[in-house]
Amino acid sequence: MWFEESVFYQIYPLGFCGAPFENDGVEESRILKVIDWIPHIEKLGANAIYFSPVFESDTHGYNTRDYGLIDKRLGTNEDFKKVVEELHAAGIKVVLDGVFNHVGRGFWAFKDVQEKKWDSPYKDWFHISFDGNSNYNDGFWYEGWEGNFDLVKLNLQNPAVVDHIFDKVKYWVDYFDIDGLRLDVAYCLDKGFIHNLREFTAGLKPEFLLLGELLHGDYAQFVGPGMLDSCTNYACYKGLYSSFNSMNMFEIIHSLMQQFGPEDWCRYKGMHLMSFVDNHDVTRIASILSNKAHLPLVYALSFGMPGFPCVYYGSEWGTEARKEEGDPALRVSFDKPEWNELTDFIAKLAEIKKSHEALNYGSFRSVVLTNHQCIFERKTDSERILVAINASDQPFTAHFDAGCGQAEELITGTLHDFGGGSELRPYSAEIWKMER
Repeated sequence: MWFEESVFYQIYPLGFCGAPFENDGVEESRILKVIDWIPHIEKLGANAIYFSPVFESDTHGYNTRDYGLIDKRLGTNEDFKKVVEELHAAGIKVVLDGVFNHVGRGFWAFKDVQEKKWDSPYKDWFHISFDGNSNYNDGFWYEGWEGNFDLVKLNLQNPAVVDHIFDKVKYWVDYFDIDGLRLDVAYCLDKGFIHNLREFTAGLKPEFLLLGELLHGDYAQFVGPGMLDSCTNYACYKGLYSSFNSMNMFEIIHSLMQQFGPEDWCRYKGMHLMSFVDNHDVTRIASILSNKAHLPLVYALSFGMPGFPCVYYGSEWGTEARKEEGDPALRVSFDKPEWNELTDFIAKLAEIKKSHEALNYGSFRSVVLTNHQCIFERKTDSERILVAINASDQPFTAHFDAGCGQAEELITGTLHDFGGGSELRPYSAEIWKMER
């Protein structure tokens, strides 16, 4: 599928567009700002965009009021249609956040239950008990997502709820022409619902992507035929940065070996999972790394490992923000995009990633591994690539059987002779295309 060869760019629209946190009901076409950023996204090399929630919500987007309306703080449905058309014209696919586990207290069906209680035809759309009360004194108890009662859990066992969601998804495809969905908290969703959604969307558009947010557990239970196409690789997220902070490359390489190594028990071989170094929910990578010299290196690992990478808007030029400062700090609005050495390096990685079969479909094998260095191989029948990282402030000479005498260093375009081993510069990342 198309996503397997893609580089994603994530935008959190409400923050990106500078919308007020509370939905004030005032319509303003802020989402058109994305169009101004398309040249930057193209230059960065991203060919797919993942939008965090865009639909009418109470506050942060994940507390939906109406699946059929673009949030008034962002503009109109017509505005967003124009944004998608412009992105498609630039060759950029569009994936939306599908928040189907829960809705906001302002969701139209829940408001009907608040008003009519037992007499509401929508009372079975939620997990409700009229023998209790809520934190908001609604006169009934309801289940919220993980104890957050501003997020009202939907009853996905109710066919009417599923029909409503599927009807809106069809509208998103028919009107906006979206290319896929990222399923919020997919680990909470009923597997039967995911399977039915897979079958439904397969009939709407060829190669329609279903990407799940999975934090833990066995990804193989959710990703595979008749289920999700892919998921977020949170299992490697921590290792990507903590391997540098602890100067222990064994952590990330062992995680990758467990997922994609040559052994038969590696269950994720053949899967294309989304790799990332930060997103809208976690501390920006520039703030979490102890040594800023490691910033390009962590991106090289993310782009070189099996899967497909996603870059969070603003992090490509090293924006800093910490989770403990609050979600708004992670989801800020920038007047315009910036470009620096890091951005330029990521753009080079994106072009290398998209244009080399071995980085999209190749096997994974560790070649050299020390506390401060790693070299791993990505290989298909027609191409062999080595990714090398030196996290140390000292040069390192790696002696190993390269299987050939020469290679092209893809980042610089220079030829490399492996006759006497390979010397890695301090704080360097290299990607070598080997002679066959």
